[in-house]
Amino acid sequence: MSKVWFVTGSSRGLGRSFVEAALSRGDRVAATARSSLTELSSRYGAAVLPLTLDVTDRTAVFEAMGQANAYFGRLDVIVNNAGYGLSGAVEEFGEAQLRDQFDTNFFGPLWVVQAALPYLRTQGDGHIIQISSVAGLTGLALGGAYCASKWALEGLSEVLAQEVAGFGVKVTVVAPGGYATDGVTGGVQADPNPLYDDLRAGLTAYLAAADFGDPDAAGRAILKLADAPNPPLRVFFGTQGFPMVQQVYAERLKTWADWQGLAAEAM
Repeated sequence: MSKVWFVTGSSRGLGRSFVEAALSRGDRVAATARSSLTELSSRYGAAVLPLTLDVTDRTAVFEAMGQANAYFGRLDVIVNNAGYGLSGAVEEFGEAQLRDQFDTNFFGPLWVVQAALPYLRTQGDGHIIQISSVAGLTGLALGGAYCASKWALEGLSEVLAQEVAGFGVKVTVVAPGGYATDGVTGGVQADPNPLYDDLRAGLTAYLAAADFGDPDAAGRAILKLADAPNPPLRVFFGTQGFPMVQQVYAERLKTWADWQGLAAEAM
């Protein structure tokens, strides 16, 4: 049976790959983005509902979700993909930049979830897929704002999964590694402080040498995730995340164990 998808950030990158993968196999999609997506209608006809949407506008999110449900008659897979990166040292961020980062990467997905849940609860099923990042599981220098927004999304999603399981709604947090999209270079930069130029040079060299994944492969993978009868709460996309997080978690556990004596003193 074909599924109905609601995907944010559908104009390019992973979001476009998710939309194309779903439509190509005969699913139906409400594809949303800040920019126009009318070219999808010319290719896929009534199978796609293109919606112009800024996920930071809560009222607009609820209206778009209502439009999608009315158009298709149901909603099966909600993909919170819209987001962007803010690069810079913690000392460099301005307040407006930080608030914009959280408005898109954290509050946007929250509004989408709140708008979708009444429909999914009524159906008694549905799957919410939150696109996080490896940066949502480990801190990366010069990525403090982005990491913080994704860590917040991770925590929210873990709690959400517990709260909605009784309604038949599933939640999965996807942590992609690096992909060959403009998300790697198309983010926002904080005003640079020369004291952090060496870190920036190191990041630039790392990105230049990195082996980025194929967005179309991510599109195929999300179809399998959406079709899984018992999807995981968390999954990586790409091969970069697991070994990185394995090391990070081993170090965290060791540090906590090493300091259990101090922890006991604090009782």
